Amino acid sequence: MTGFTMTIGGRSAEAHGTFDVINPATGEVAEQAPDASREQLDQAMAAAQAAFPEWRRDEEARRKALLAAADLMFARSEEIGRILTLEQGKPLRDATREVVGAGVWLKYYAGLETPREIIQDDDAAFVEVVRRPMGVVAAITPWNYPLLLATWKLAPALLAGNTVVLKPSPYTPLSSLKLGEVLREVLPPGVFNVVTGGNELGAWMTSHDVPRKISFTGSVATGKRVAAAAAPDLKRVTLELGGNDPAILLDDADPAVVADKLFGAAFQNNGQVCSAIKRVYVPESLYADVVDALAAKARSVKVGNGLAEDVQYGPINNKPQYDRVSELVAEALAKGARAAAGGKPIDGPGYFFEPTILADLADGSRIVDEEQFGPALPIVKYTDLDEAVARANGTHFGLSGSVWGADADRASEVASRLECGTAWVNTHLALGPHQPFGGFKWSGVGVENGPWGLYGFTELQVIHRSRH
Repeated sequence: MTGFTMTIGGRSAEAHGTFDVINPATGEVAEQAPDASREQLDQAMAAAQAAFPEWRRDEEARRKALLAAADLMFARSEEIGRILTLEQGKPLRDATREVVGAGVWLKYYAGLETPREIIQDDDAAFVEVVRRPMGVVAAITPWNYPLLLATWKLAPALLAGNTVVLKPSPYTPLSSLKLGEVLREVLPPGVFNVVTGGNELGAWMTSHDVPRKISFTGSVATGKRVAAAAAPDLKRVTLELGGNDPAILLDDADPAVVADKLFGAAFQNNGQVCSAIKRVYVPESLYADVVDALAAKARSVKVGNGLAEDVQYGPINNKPQYDRVSELVAEALAKGARAAAGGKPIDGPGYFFEPTILADLADGSRIVDEEQFGPALPIVKYTDLDEAVARANGTHFGLSGSVWGADADRASEVASRLECGTAWVNTHLALGPHQPFGGFKWSGVGVENGPWGLYGFTELQVIHRSRH
């Protein structure tokens, strides 16, 4: 019997079966999570559908409910954060901050104004464009930021008047189950449902006949399957997929100034961030200094169990991802790359890997061309800036990127040439609820956050009133 239950129709729901949730700091089973049956998914969808007509009716009530939900996240951030650290691995400080961030997103949408759009007001007609909720939203979230990314979907979907069925990653289901339990206090029954299970449950959700919208965050491969499953029913989709974010240093950048910022933006959440820096392009004149500065930083940080004092970086979240990072690093080293810092797994239990800086490698290496999603950063040398921009853009990915230099205007011009959804200048991973987030090319369809994220959970309706 697991201590965590699903939320279906505003009530606690157990399942006939369970699955193991592994603590990545130990590699051992931490807890069991309920494994939803197809019948329970049907019940969750039916509950969401039944709650929709009443929920969509009162916008002011929705705003009050979102504010109350935000207050619960703030008040219970450490309690929920401990659950998140147990299953995800990130340090407790970061996990607690993630729960608070979930509250920030809920509070932002509770206060987001949606002005009326009147496109004609004359003797002939009064024509208004309004946004209507879609109905039931199926939300599927990943294991790197399970709570924050859930609220990126939940907050705008609920404000728009939709109801939601959430499925978290099977690697990190516990914090989302707790979220469902906590929000039963402030959301009407059926408005927010949480079901847990493996890939089969995700496939059932995306092909289910009830949801009118699927909001998915995860890998490119799975995102393509979600889009294909949604197509026969013409479900709307928002897909936030992978990234292989480049950072380009210009020749006037100061390695001593930018190294810490580059490292922080590459290794946040142990490198397990879709929009983190995944590869760094450095002019030949600065290359040795940048590699040395990043390597010194990598050797200085403390890696360990996220519940321990002063730990800065935890383990990789799961065994398949740990194996992938290990393989990519080993392959790069075997083909001539140099580990300026790190380069191998850390001995002992759990999925720990040394913070790794790889030098003397180029485009064509898998760890440069693919998304590693872990604590290993390749540093690539360039001699021609136009070539560096072309190499940065020469990928199926297009999520984010950044340009770094002393002349901000010049850096901004280079950043404008990046083919990605967000191009930062002298920073990276600067995100907020007011700022749209999405990708070009294979990195996604649609955007999240800000009013643009809200619009993604609505359909346009024209109200045309004749005055004749």
